[in-house]
Amino acid sequence: MMDPIKNVKPMDSRTLMVDFNPKTGASSYIIRVENSNGFFREDTVSSSPAEIKYLNPYTEYQLSIMAVNDAGRSQPSSRVAAKTVLAPPQLSTSSPSNDSIVVIWPPVPHAVQYTVSIYKFGPNTRDKYNTTNTNLTFPGLDAGSLYVIRSSAWDAEGREGEGSLYINQTTRPPTPSSVKVLVVMSNNVAGLSVSWELTEDVHGTVEYHATSDQNLNCSSSSSSCTLSPVGCGEVHTVHVTASNQAGPSHPSSPVGFVSFPCPPESLTFAESSEGNCTLTWNMVPHADGYEASVKQGDGSEATCNSTSNSFTYQCLCGYTYLMSVSAYNQAGSSPEGKILNHTTVPCCPDNVSVSAVSADTLEITWAASRGAELYQTRAADASEVILCNDTAPVCALSDLSCDSSYAVLVTPCNEISGCNRACKSHTTDTAPCTPTNLILNPGNSSVISVSWTASNRAANYTVSADGEDGRRTCSTSGSGCDVTGLPCGSSFEFSVTATSSAGQSLPSFSTSLETEPCCPASLNVEQVTQAMSNVSWSHAKGAQSFIASLTSPRGHARCHTQDSHCLMGCITCGTNYTVTMEAFSTSGHASNCSYQGFSSSPCCPSGIKLQMLAGNSLRVYWRSAASIHGTVADMVGSSNYTCTASPGQNSCVVENIQCGGPYHVAVAPLTPEGSRVLFCPRRLYSVTCAGSNIGSVIYRGKRSVD
Repeated sequence: MMDPIKNVKPMDSRTLMVDFNPKTGASSYIIRVENSNGFFREDTVSSSPAEIKYLNPYTEYQLSIMAVNDAGRSQPSSRVAAKTVLAPPQLSTSSPSNDSIVVIWPPVPHAVQYTVSIYKFGPNTRDKYNTTNTNLTFPGLDAGSLYVIRSSAWDAEGREGEGSLYINQTTRPPTPSSVKVLVVMSNNVAGLSVSWELTEDVHGTVEYHATSDQNLNCSSSSSSCTLSPVGCGEVHTVHVTASNQAGPSHPSSPVGFVSFPCPPESLTFAESSEGNCTLTWNMVPHADGYEASVKQGDGSEATCNSTSNSFTYQCLCGYTYLMSVSAYNQAGSSPEGKILNHTTVPCCPDNVSVSAVSADTLEITWAASRGAELYQTRAADASEVILCNDTAPVCALSDLSCDSSYAVLVTPCNEISGCNRACKSHTTDTAPCTPTNLILNPGNSSVISVSWTASNRAANYTVSADGEDGRRTCSTSGSGCDVTGLPCGSSFEFSVTATSSAGQSLPSFSTSLETEPCCPASLNVEQVTQAMSNVSWSHAKGAQSFIASLTSPRGHARCHTQDSHCLMGCITCGTNYTVTMEAFSTSGHASNCSYQGFSSSPCCPSGIKLQMLAGNSLRVYWRSAASIHGTVADMVGSSNYTCTASPGQNSCVVENIQCGGPYHVAVAPLTPEGSRVLFCPRRLYSVTCAGSNIGSVIYRGKRSVD
């Protein structure tokens, strides 16, 4: 026989844990389970402790054990009483609000009390509550948070029953806050953009629903959605509700919103006074103000913000006006409404100019006026009326009398509004008559006196002298004036015109005049040889030929040429000359020109001789009037030597000469500038040697300058 079971304890409401002493030689054990209701079952186990499963909750059982081996089973041990615990509550949870969870369960038979635990992830908080009811509400919870709930029942003996399964329950999301509404446009359709603030640390997915009492709704999982479509003049009350798996939150505080107003109707237009027009319209509901817009045909625009129902603005002539009015409030502006069209009469032309383009023609010009399609031009004097119709802003009236008065009126017209009969006329005179009998009287080389005949009432006269150097003029109110400042070497065409406030006459017949030729601006005399010089000069305007003269008490030289230079002979050295020139034009006009005097170069020395001196030196002698600037002697051969004589001297010494070769010897006076005269002749000498000294000096002949 087995020892009685040592210990029996419940594992859950349907399982008992049996602890017994093993029996030597037993290969297994049989635990017999019985109760007073006739339940009988035997479970085979292999060791201790052993679980007896699939029992009924809160039921008392009698347990005994038998050992089993190959020989059979032993006698059962004495019975031990054991009782299972209460079954777990079957919980059902919900979140009726965003700060509470309700837990309900069916009554557990034989339970006298229940324990409910709630746990929140994150801060790891746990609360436990005891109740005899079969429901429990957890208040003060965090909105949109995940909680874990478990419960167990207690029997009358004070034993805690099997715990229920863990139940996850999320509270409802927070009520959306900071709800804002504004109007948005999408594909030309208006809508209400509803936005709200998102709450951080909310568990799970939250869907937001915005609703309007105008049967519009939208949903979003972000912080905004759009109620569409929205019409003008609508009043909306908007709520936003957040929903998760627990259910919807409380609606947000209602936000009242008035949509943009409808466009005003019954637009009317009236010209209230000279240059002013008034636009009126009907007022519309829910409008805070009105913006009136008047667009001119040139693209400019006048606007007015007003709380009234009229707008007075400056309406100018010659424009087509497009007028519209929109209403606005805090939600925005109304849609585009009716556009009113009105065209004013064309403007009177500005800058009307009536001028005499000739003695018998008036030209009327004006700035094209707004709105004009045709112009009627009327010119009248005491004896005749002339009409001209044209689309261009210009009209010419010919075959009129010169120096007469006419009244001119330009009237603009168009097909829509007709003609503007309020334009003013302009009175003007035709141009003065042309002067005749032009007479020129030369005064001097740069002044011409001009006279003529004229019979105008009141005119100023301008004489014009036109040439290649430009125009010279003189003006007077009489019948003659002097034209001054005429340049030399030029040809001019003279004419006279009459000018008055009405315009300018045709010019008179012209008369030609040629001024004297110009003198060359510069003239240069350059000595070529002792007796010949080259004279050259700059260009002289209007001159075709020249006579250049060099004059002195010792004689004179002259040349006549069409070139700008000439060569003169018979020039005396060391002489001062007066330089003059005559310039002639093709028509024979002549100008006398004077220039700075010319001094010929000093005369070259003559009678040149060489004298041997001791120490391989030579003295160079010459015969001439003493130079006031000094004289220089050059010896050019295998070596070059130079000596200089002071003013008044006629010799100088060349030292340490190398003998045995020919030498060219030249003696030349010095100019005032210190340079030597270059055209003096050279003489050839042979200098022989006697040992290392000069043996003799032999004259070989004379050469002119190279």
